[in-house]
Amino acid sequence: MAVGVGSWRLGLGLLGNLGASTCIVFLNKWLYVRTGFPNLSLTLVHFAATWLGLGLCQALGLFSPKRLRPGQVLPLALSFCGFVVFTNLSLQSNTVGTYQLAKAMTTPAIVLLQSLAYGKAFPARVKLTLIPITLGVFLNSYYDVKFNLLGIIYATLGVLVTSLYQVWVGAKQHELQVNSMQLLYYQAPMSCGMLLCIVPFFEPIFGEGGLFGPWTPSAVFLVLLSGVIAFMVNLSIYWIIGNTSPVTYNMFGHFKFCLTLMGGYILFKDPLSINQGLGITCTLFGILAYTHFKLSEQDGSKSKLIQRP
Repeated sequence: MAVGVGSWRLGLGLLGNLGASTCIVFLNKWLYVRTGFPNLSLTLVHFAATWLGLGLCQALGLFSPKRLRPGQVLPLALSFCGFVVFTNLSLQSNTVGTYQLAKAMTTPAIVLLQSLAYGKAFPARVKLTLIPITLGVFLNSYYDVKFNLLGIIYATLGVLVTSLYQVWVGAKQHELQVNSMQLLYYQAPMSCGMLLCIVPFFEPIFGEGGLFGPWTPSAVFLVLLSGVIAFMVNLSIYWIIGNTSPVTYNMFGHFKFCLTLMGGYILFKDPLSINQGLGITCTLFGILAYTHFKLSEQDGSKSKLIQRP
């Protein structure tokens, strides 16, 4: 954890991210299944809500924007679009269980990315925990009774782009010396503009099933609520990663992993085979082992700092 960040503030940030991230999964799935709201249009609403939310935060004096060049934020904006779009497409095409379990692959992907691109070293025991995580995800996906090849492709692309995005979020905040709000303030409208150019080619804008189609008041309320929660998720992701690390954020994501799996089977009656249960157990074992080793590693580092004269 970064020096100067109080443990109570970090705790509140993690708790807020837990609640918002869990709610957004179930709310988005509900909109896809029960109302048929278009995916990319919902993502556009999320980006716009994030942009407006940051504008409100600035007006309230919660942060002061820092001038950045568009080229400095462009890679992050592109990866942000890919991260949200592909994960939403994965949620739309897969069961909640397969969607959530596939997201567990983000941790191995981040470890691989940081090892290859940034030269970061990880202990052998940490690398070994990635084997049961990967094996469990494969077993669950292969034996899912609602197996969907296109959904698996979306999930894979989502994992790759999400890993890149999370690594870049932390790197950019340190590189540009900005906080989470300052960086997201520039990145959100840029991502919104990109998606606004893409949506008309894939989804209707007006009429039945379009962004501005004839939706019921309850559907409109849920879409707007989804936008507000998405703003909370996006802001908390930036804040947590900026004050800890991408790996720490994903370690905390394991709590959301369990809650979302359970909620998917309860709310949407997603079927669960014995082999899927084996895959989930295997992944959970790898996740718990990974978390244990990472916490031990952090405790060891703290002990060395205390003992250093």
